[in-house]
Amino acid sequence: MPSVALPAKENALFKRILKCYEHKQYRHGLKFCKQILSNPKYAEHGETLAMKGLTLNCLGKKEEAYEYVRRGLRNDLKSHVCWHVYGLLQRSDKKYDEAIKCYRNALKWDKDNLQILRDLSLLQIQMRDLEGYRETRYQLLQLRPAQRASWIGYAIAYHLLEDYDMASKILEEFRKTQQASPDKIDYEYSELLLYQNQVLREGGMYKEALEHLDNHEKQICDKLAVEECQGELMLKLNRLKEAAEVYRRLLERNPENWAYYEGLEKALRPVNVEERLDVYENAWTKYPKGLVPRRLPLNFLSGEKFREVLDKYLRINFSKGCPPVFTTLKSLYNDKEKVSILEELVVGYETSLKSCNLFNPNASRVTLAETHRHAQDSKPTYREICDLSDMECTPSPRTQP
Repeated sequence: MPSVALPAKENALFKRILKCYEHKQYRHGLKFCKQILSNPKYAEHGETLAMKGLTLNCLGKKEEAYEYVRRGLRNDLKSHVCWHVYGLLQRSDKKYDEAIKCYRNALKWDKDNLQILRDLSLLQIQMRDLEGYRETRYQLLQLRPAQRASWIGYAIAYHLLEDYDMASKILEEFRKTQQASPDKIDYEYSELLLYQNQVLREGGMYKEALEHLDNHEKQICDKLAVEECQGELMLKLNRLKEAAEVYRRLLERNPENWAYYEGLEKALRPVNVEERLDVYENAWTKYPKGLVPRRLPLNFLSGEKFREVLDKYLRINFSKGCPPVFTTLKSLYNDKEKVSILEELVVGYETSLKSCNLFNPNASRVTLAETHRHAQDSKPTYREICDLSDMECTPSPRTQP
């Protein structure tokens, strides 16, 4: 059946149906559908039937919704609205391939419909149809060249296709159209610059990425991200001395970040375990309250030096009553020698607590027992200590009334 044009009164009602759907006023939308369909002339109006079905679907009446939408589609096969609605129903049932077919049919009758193109692009990227996504984003860019989202979406399409050079060029062309004052804080422009820099880094254009950061550093609001990227890029470009300075500055901001120590190690390139440990010993002196510089050497130390560093690390944590200490040591349980040393130290602490209370704080006692219990769960080879629970619950002499 060919499409029937609604007169002014019914057309106004149909627009109100669309508005009710957008504002999730579904019951009001059904009332307006009824007003149109109750007129014998428009009882089989395809688009109204389709919208009624879509509204019923939102109210959980799926079978009835499909019945109305299919009926509307049969009455108006050339309507982009009917095909679009049918696609939305298919998408709600996670039939994404069928939904894409419906959207494409809708575009045959209205090729420049922005909403259908956006919905199609979302499904294409969800289904990893990256070539199709690129074509759709290009259509959207042609229709709305002034919109930021059109340019960013088109650049993302090339980024996902790993055509980093083209993605970077698109972002640069768009950046030139933006009038950003160097003295004005513009977070959106800042994020655009960071994304452009990410594309350059992922494309292996390290020199260009570092120059890009230097040129636009004042306009990027996230100064921490700038320094982190600079450190990473200087390592890639083998500018090790400068990279080391960057990572030292980052450690001053946050001495508990594992990645910064890793970057500093790469920049300093220690040739043996002693030089590697020296990096962390300097950090102990500079950041006496830092736990991460005391934890990381445990990954590469062994023997008596491992015992010495582990002993200091455990005493600090147990004295503070830090339950997460077990989680931070979990990666060491793959090494039998380190497990054995850990067990000896923990058992020694327990013995000391029981005999002479030299490890006095009650928080230490509870945390120690909890850590050892976790250790037993992780390593069945540990000998069982039956009174761990009693030890947890028994207060130290200082805390007794």
